[in-house]
Amino acid sequence: MLKQALTMTAIGALALATAACGSSGGGNSAGGSSAATGGGGSMPTVKMMVGGIDKQIYLPYQLAQDLGFYKKYGVKVELSTEQNGGVGAEEAMASGQVDMAGAWYIHTIDFQSKGKDVIGVVQLSGAPGEREMCNTKSGVHSAADFKGKTLGVTDLGSGTDELTQFMAHQKGVAHNQYKTLAVHAGATAIAALQRNTAQCVMTTQPTVGAIEAKHVGYSAIDLASTKGATAALGGAWPAASVLANASWVNSHKDAVQKVVDALVATMHWINTHSAADIAAKMPQQYVSNSTISKAQYVSGLTTDKGQFLPDGIMPAGGPKTIYAMEKGLGVDVGKVKIADTFTNEYAIKANKLEGFKTTTTPAGAAG
Repeated sequence: MLKQALTMTAIGALALATAACGSSGGGNSAGGSSAATGGGGSMPTVKMMVGGIDKQIYLPYQLAQDLGFYKKYGVKVELSTEQNGGVGAEEAMASGQVDMAGAWYIHTIDFQSKGKDVIGVVQLSGAPGEREMCNTKSGVHSAADFKGKTLGVTDLGSGTDELTQFMAHQKGVAHNQYKTLAVHAGATAIAALQRNTAQCVMTTQPTVGAIEAKHVGYSAIDLASTKGATAALGGAWPAASVLANASWVNSHKDAVQKVVDALVATMHWINTHSAADIAAKMPQQYVSNSTISKAQYVSGLTTDKGQFLPDGIMPAGGPKTIYAMEKGLGVDVGKVKIADTFTNEYAIKANKLEGFKTTTTPAGAAG
């Protein structure tokens, strides 16, 4: 989901993680070593693939590493990121190539509709963090204007593809009345707008900032904040999450708790620090490169930082919004129980561990 060209550093990380994947699916995976960290025991190791680790919507996974929080809370997390045209993070997790996926919560419903018991164990954002960026010739100002247009998505079948379909469906625009094109993100998405091969692309920061800085396009639909997502999609739209097979979660509860402890501490840190503070901690090749300047990165994060939840709690109503969207798109959700697609158990414990104040109204069994 949400693929983007990798920096050389990210490629190196992926290669290292891939080389180690041979042990990930068996009893010694991810913390199958799950020995206690004290008393001379080894630190559990968890392999996590992220669906575009250099994107701002997914920054908490890397930030937790750079802040030293995984180590602080007693777990070694080996991060990797998916490649354009490669296996998606959620697919790699579901097939056992890695233990956890940094991906959108919507995939839990997709998987469970197909009989695969995948759950979200901590929720990092309450909005997709996306914007529908349209070139100046498009005339698009809402999904009602999609008719006759070519719309860029990160990849066909991705979360951005589903979001595009849902917004069009809401405005009465049939799928055969527009075209979708895989444009990924960064330079390829920008080029699609410049060349008019796509009149709009759904993308995130820092690509959004680069499009605006180059005067290539404008933000037609805001899905980057909880407020914007609610207006466009009908409710809070929980996006970035940590997904895992329920069977793995149940057999590695200690490792799962440590990962969630680290990420909840990271969400609290994000909530109490500025975009400039966050950018200073991130790998600098993510913050300043051929696509984006550091100033643009900070500006975009300042604008869209509100997508991040401060406490890792699944927001009330969010799962029901996703469920309704999937049903509206024709996914067979009849056998999916919303309560089985996520848990707040680990996030609640993580907040209590540090005495963090929770502000998100949690989703209950009904979503």
